[in-house]
This record gives sequence, structure tokens and C-alpha cells, in this order.
Amino acid sequence: MKAINKHTGKTVPLDRVNIDTDQIIPKQFLKRIERTGYGKYLFYDWRFNQDGSLNIEFILNKDKYKNASILLTGENFGSGSSREHAPWALNDYGFQIIIAPSFADIFYNNCFQNGILPIKLSKEKVKKLIGKSEKINDFTLNIDLESQRIWDTEEEISEYFEIEKFRKHCLQNGLDDIGLTLEKEKEIKIFESNRSNIGGIVKNN
Repeated sequence: MKAINKHTGKTVPLDRVNIDTDQIIPKQFLKRIERTGYGKYLFYDWRFNQDGSLNIEFILNKDKYKNASILLTGENFGSGSSREHAPWALNDYGFQIIIAPSFADIFYNNCFQNGILPIKLSKEKVKKLIGKSEKINDFTLNIDLESQRIWDTEEEISEYFEIEKFRKHCLQNGLDDIGLTLEKEKEIKIFESNRSNIGGIVKNN
């Protein structure tokens, strides 16, 4: 998993509340066995018309927001079913940071497992960021995970955000559950070497 320490990126404002995982990645695309390639299906029912053509009115299809890596959105983002495909699709599309007033718990946890930093700010602060992103072309934010600070390029906006120490450590070091286990690889090998091959009895040193 790619580590996140500092990030500078263009924003896109998706000013909707209660966006659930079926809207993020519709269920018909969950049959794939890979963890990659889901970006083209992100927000599929909003990005495309019924005939498969681009919905030019949808925010992600506007030239102004091409190549954005920071998603600004409303409350309760990622609600609904607990599909891990949702952060896979967001990450594959190019989003590394999501800023919202609140997230569904399981989605929030899945973000950290998949190299996405979900940041919680108050509704008023998110609305301010969304307003800036709507009015200013290429509105860009800087995120520093070490100092837990967000600011814009003109430094007219500067915000502090909370994050649990353990989650911060994992993101800064690119550690998912597998990575955390491998940090203890030496201890695991020592433990296994001390086990008997018969009956799981620990050898006496």
C-alpha cells in the first residue's frame, strides 16, 4: 500500500449527502476478481447516461475538475453495504483524500486499509471548501499528515484535522493488515521455529 505523508492536489466538490456505496460503485461491477480497474465504474450511474454516453452535467465529467485527487463531499459518505470495492474504485480513479463532515464507519475503516485518507471537518468548514472549489479553477489543497493540517495555496484557509495515532502511523508507513503482520515477521519466525512439528507442542529451549 502506498504511504501518505504530504499531498497536494486539485479538489472536486461533490455536494451531496448520504452517498452510499452502491452509488460509488454499482453492484453489477462487483464480479471482478481484481482489486484494480474499478475507477472507470466510479459513480457510474451519475457519470454516464443510460445509452452509455457521458453525462456532461455530472461534476466529475467537467473539464474544470479533471485529474482531481481530493474529493469534497457531504455527510455520511460511504453509507450502505460494506463493499471494499468502494475505496478501490475511488483510489483507482485517482482520489487519495476525501474530506467530509462524517463517514459511514465501515467505509471509513476500509479507506485506511486501501491507502485513502478520509478527513473529518465540520459541516461549515467543508461547505467553505466546497464553495471555494466551485468558484475557483483548479482549487488546490495541501495536506500534511504529520502536522494534521490542511491549507490552500493562498493560505487563506488553514484547518487542523483529527486522526487516531495508530491510523496515522499506518498511512504514513503504507501499512495495511498484511503490512502490519509483516512488521512482526521476525517474531513470527522465531515463534514458529520453536513449535514442534507434532501436536503443536512448544519446544523447550
